[in-house]
Amino acid sequence: MIVALSRTDIDMSRNLEMSALRAVLAVADTGGVTRAAGLLNLTQSAVSMQIRRLEEALGVQLFIRAARKMEPSAEGEKLISYARRIMVLNDELLMRLAPESFDAELRLGVPYDIVAPQIPNILRDLSIGYPKMRINLVSSYSRTLKEGFRAGDFDMILTTEFPPPEGVEVLAKRRLVWIGSPDQRAANNRPLRLAFKETCFFRPVAHAALDAAGITWENAFDGDSETVVEATVAAGLGVSARIEGQVAQGCVEIGFDAGLPDLGHSYICLYDSGQAKGDLADALRAALRANYGGAE
Repeated sequence: MIVALSRTDIDMSRNLEMSALRAVLAVADTGGVTRAAGLLNLTQSAVSMQIRRLEEALGVQLFIRAARKMEPSAEGEKLISYARRIMVLNDELLMRLAPESFDAELRLGVPYDIVAPQIPNILRDLSIGYPKMRINLVSSYSRTLKEGFRAGDFDMILTTEFPPPEGVEVLAKRRLVWIGSPDQRAANNRPLRLAFKETCFFRPVAHAALDAAGITWENAFDGDSETVVEATVAAGLGVSARIEGQVAQGCVEIGFDAGLPDLGHSYICLYDSGQAKGDLADALRAALRANYGGAE
């Protein structure tokens, strides 16, 4: 016997069973317990029991059997409306809290000075073409990336090196250029103030070139922050060196008229473990070659 409850009789601490709400929605959508049971991968008796328990808990009749089809009652229509919204929120929450699963993951390392603008564009394009795959990017200096590559931490890395080691794929040969602030005032000072990270590959190259040219220099920066280096140069407090075409924001390339020596060339190299297989790996290799390739 179903007994109707008044609003004041409802215990607000009670909870609706999600499985029972799913059973109600399945019956409403399919029109019967048999088809609903198949949809939910349950027995007919299990579906009927869930609906009966929900009716008893709420004190209402949810379905009326008519012409071999179960039609929602007036109370059932109300419950179904709320149940659909509850299910949407329930499933959305579970999806957001669940750890993301990807069909494939690649580990890529790229030096700080050649990340932009190529890598953001590459990652964006690949994420559109391969939405269920992920590329884990690590940005560091070439020496650290090579150590990680030898340890098996990366599938592929790019490096900037001079000269390139044997057996490595050279994507491009690029000039090294001096960079400074737009007014170039630091380039005219002697001793020349330099802004390089302690671990920067270009630092010893710059030192050797200046020593050979007889230009005195001093360090304007000590540390390992690329952001601080770029801020120091942009503020006119020192000069640094970059691969041609990779000048940091707020800085400009300093021409030979400033009296600074030629820095020679750097090589952009691709290290590929060969372990990464599949369409995403092939697409990443092609994108790196297309965006960084081209010898001078």
